Amino acid sequence: MENAKGTYSSGYDVVVVGSGIAGMLAAIKASRFARVCLLTKDALNNTNTWLAQGGIAAALADDDSPEQHLEDTLMAGSGLCNIEAVKVMVEEGPQCIEGLLSMNMPFERIEGRLAMTREGAHSKNRIVYAGGDATGRILYETLKKQLLSSRGVDIREHTFVTELLAPDGEIVGVRTLSGEVLPAGSVILATGGLGRVFSCTTNPPVATGDGIAMAYNAGATITDMEFVQFHPTVFQSPQGDMILISEAVRGEGAILRNCRGERFMQNYHEMGELGPRDVVSRAIVDQMKKDGSSYVYLDITFREPAYLKKRFPTIYSMTLQHGLDLAKDWLPIIPAAHYAIGGVQTGLFGETNVGGLYACGEVACTGVHGANRLASNSLLEGLVFAERVVRMIEKTGKEPPVNLQRGGAAKGKTISLQGGAAGKLREELRSLMFSNAGILREEKGLLAIRRFIKQHADFLEAQPKDRLSWELRNLFIVAGFIVNSALLRTESRGCHYRVDYPQPDEAWRLRHLCTSVS
Repeated sequence: MENAKGTYSSGYDVVVVGSGIAGMLAAIKASRFARVCLLTKDALNNTNTWLAQGGIAAALADDDSPEQHLEDTLMAGSGLCNIEAVKVMVEEGPQCIEGLLSMNMPFERIEGRLAMTREGAHSKNRIVYAGGDATGRILYETLKKQLLSSRGVDIREHTFVTELLAPDGEIVGVRTLSGEVLPAGSVILATGGLGRVFSCTTNPPVATGDGIAMAYNAGATITDMEFVQFHPTVFQSPQGDMILISEAVRGEGAILRNCRGERFMQNYHEMGELGPRDVVSRAIVDQMKKDGSSYVYLDITFREPAYLKKRFPTIYSMTLQHGLDLAKDWLPIIPAAHYAIGGVQTGLFGETNVGGLYACGEVACTGVHGANRLASNSLLEGLVFAERVVRMIEKTGKEPPVNLQRGGAAKGKTISLQGGAAGKLREELRSLMFSNAGILREEKGLLAIRRFIKQHADFLEAQPKDRLSWELRNLFIVAGFIVNSALLRTESRGCHYRVDYPQPDEAWRLRHLCTSVS
């Protein structure tokens, strides 16, 4: 099988695009009955999964139940959750945790029982975690061992998929940046999020919305793009690094203080610091505006240093590198873009409206999060729906086409923005998005972004030649989805807040905004 530019692979039963929790688990499970190729545009571990700190929510405790987990998820979702999808997630979640335990995932334990913590908007302690605050990294290492021991999985790092090939609405393969075409019976999109469309984000540089843009171009329906969750507590270093401060820190009692040292969350939500993320993020922005400050403080100095070093080793170490001691200092924090709730519209088995194309993880919109994601439901969703996608493919999947039309890449004007030009355009877009389509939105600012995007219509219609240009084009595409949906939804709900329409509108409840080529 050649892998040079312009060559064609003999094909795979399943091609997985992405190497986070959903992509890795899907590849592992599918390899039991299929020829699988896992493609990732960077290093295998360069994902949001690797960075995840908090843990995985599941109703495992004696005083908990899937019904209570369902209720908490629906409450956080502000009337937009797909109830059937949420039921699937909370009911199948515990067995997914058991599956990880069978892979020797070393979750924290107390006296032999799984340790569980609580995070925002949960009514019970139900988040299992590992390594204190290193759940994502340890989960990645656990899945990686399984992946490398799985027969029949080709792993290709640094392979950027640029196009899903779906003539007549049926997937036949993928095309990579090098020009190689891989025929595929089924394609599983697990490309993660789009946080890099905002200037302040917890996401790594690879999170440029590639999967959503590709799926749209292939004819898939994109939905709920106005809903982007901002994590309330992010420490921005003097060098500009964005360091996530896990919600579990507030779960262990940390409080938020304004620049005068006053606690304020009790004035915004009955659960205080453990209110839903959208509420906490807006409260922080409100305090910053009232005080004319550029941050608020997170205070957990009442906890013993030894406890903090053990419970939050990653956060303790990273903040200490910047001269702040979690046990002694209040941390200056701001909200930052964290999670894309919208994405590729799927059914209960990750299926899309394009035959043979599936999506799971952050790139998918299963409907479980509604208008605002409940903390630590993201890794759970990735686990549950990766399993379900593979079950569906095992029943209905096809072999790769043997007579794939071997036409070249799309013809037309090509573009390559190298160095400073691409960087300048990217930062202009990201800054506009954070200022005008972030936590607080209104028509004037959203229209300003729309005009900026239209000014670069020629770029959007051209064929990129390099990775930087492809990523920038994808960022423009997903930015357009976010802005257009935010303009259309003339109400405030969950993590979509319109300053000019500050209240929920019952007419919008249960209504979803969808976009497709057709």
